[in-house]
Amino acid sequence: MFESKYSKVLTIILAIVIIAILALLGFLGYDMYQKYFIENEAAAFVENFEKEKEDENKDKEEQNQVADENTNNPLDQLGKTPGTGENNSGNSQPTYKGFNMVGTMVIPKTNFQYPILEKVTKKSIETAVAVLYGAGINQVGNTVIIGHNYRNGLFFSNNKKLNIGDKIYITDNSGNKLTYTIYNKFETTDTDTSFYQRDTQGKPEVTLSTCTDDSKARLIILAKAE
Repeated sequence: MFESKYSKVLTIILAIVIIAILALLGFLGYDMYQKYFIENEAAAFVENFEKEKEDENKDKEEQNQVADENTNNPLDQLGKTPGTGENNSGNSQPTYKGFNMVGTMVIPKTNFQYPILEKVTKKSIETAVAVLYGAGINQVGNTVIIGHNYRNGLFFSNNKKLNIGDKIYITDNSGNKLTYTIYNKFETTDTDTSFYQRDTQGKPEVTLSTCTDDSKARLIILAKAE
């Protein structure tokens, strides 16, 4: 009788342990799948976006060259409205998963490739990284970009691996691509905004902000355009 009850207890405990292990494996598997899916989707989007902008800029250069060649021939301008151009497409602001974006960011050191979204909301920073404050990417002055640290490689999770001298590449919606060099890295409180407004000496700068791994502070990275 005693052995039978003891056996039943062991069976129940074993079942609970197995269920717990399966649940843990399921959670880890889902987390890995989500990370893989989000990272690859964002990277593919960034690569396509930058390729499109590169092609658009090449087309504009070719059109400008043709326009320069035709400047001295007034007959070629007949029937054209000044300033409208035959190939203007009326570019609208690009979006990523329904959010307006201002450009893309690539950080080779951490294999980071994500769109930069226009506004910080709960949903936007669960989708990519976003602009919190500033002049605007690739504009003179400082622009603060924030992203989550999920400690699994997503978004700004690997910013702790960045060091002074590492490069950040930012392409804006016009296709202008600038190279930024990290020149400072530090931790501060989540209420510290003293570094938001700073003298950038006439250059574009970006500030990358995310939580530390223990979520008790903010990891801040400052980078200046070359």
